[in-house]
Amino acid sequence: MVLSHPLFSILTFWATVKTYAISEKLFPITHSTDGAGNAFRHALWNCLIMMYCCKISSVEKSLQWAEKITGLHEDLFPNEPLQTKMDLHNNEIGRQYFMSLLPGIHRQFFETSFFVDHLLELTKKSVILESEGQEIGFNLVRLKEKRETLG
Repeated sequence: MVLSHPLFSILTFWATVKTYAISEKLFPITHSTDGAGNAFRHALWNCLIMMYCCKISSVEKSLQWAEKITGLHEDLFPNEPLQTKMDLHNNEIGRQYFMSLLPGIHRQFFETSFFVDHLLELTKKSVILESEGQEIGFNLVRLKEKRETLG
């Protein structure tokens, strides 16, 4: 898949690096857990993949690529079912948010700052995912935080 789309692959790598850097800065503790920072990271990652790929290709091809490559990530690095549902849902929210901006802004003029503030707002309102069948709507989701306690 990566070899069949070398430019998309390079742009996806760059989107991944930028997403990680922004997430690390804004959510140094929870971006690599199942918390709010992880929800933000997945949504931003999809927005940035779409943003970069749309600069060299069509919206439709960029959308297909973003969905395939982020789905492949979940296949290659499997989680528990609830974690997978959370990640795939937050990926979809990022793609949907990007698509919602298209009518007002030409895709060539998108930049990272267009996404961060709104995704931070969505992150503040994120919903705790409790079951695989739970209906979520247009909300970012996170899992209930596991806190270790001393005996």
